[in-house]
Amino acid sequence: MDAMDKFDWKIIQALQKNGRLTNQEIGDLIGLSASQCSRRRQLLEQKGIILGYSACIHPEALGIAVLAMVQVNLKTHDAAAKIAFQQLIEEEEAIQEAFSLSGDADFMLKVGAKNLEILANFVTEKLLSCNFIGHIKSYIVLNKFKQLHFDFQAARPLLR
Repeated sequence: MDAMDKFDWKIIQALQKNGRLTNQEIGDLIGLSASQCSRRRQLLEQKGIILGYSACIHPEALGIAVLAMVQVNLKTHDAAAKIAFQQLIEEEEAIQEAFSLSGDADFMLKVGAKNLEILANFVTEKLLSCNFIGHIKSYIVLNKFKQLHFDFQAARPLLR
């Protein structure tokens, strides 16, 4: 991170806002030539700073009207329980993201569903039926205020 300069940070910020920008468009925005942007962008990709590019899909276009954060605690923390939980996470399409946590919860799952009934069925039939899950607490998302755009300039002091 320390080897990144202000132009690298600006390239990342521009791509987070619009991943389809050409090197020429990025250069115009940040004051570099297209070839300089291309070289820097390739280097950021090679270093693994830029992990990839994707499309942001509106959840309702996929029939997802309900979003929930589901806190999960395992009954035990042995290898078999962790492997079984990992397999569940990988197989379930309703689980959009999964995080291992410190503190009171073992995991936090971001789960999408068509409606509350389907979400309730997922929680009771898929999660609570697993003998390795001990406790679940669900939180329905009312509004989303921020997504994906990490303010690197503001966070730079925190990254040192």
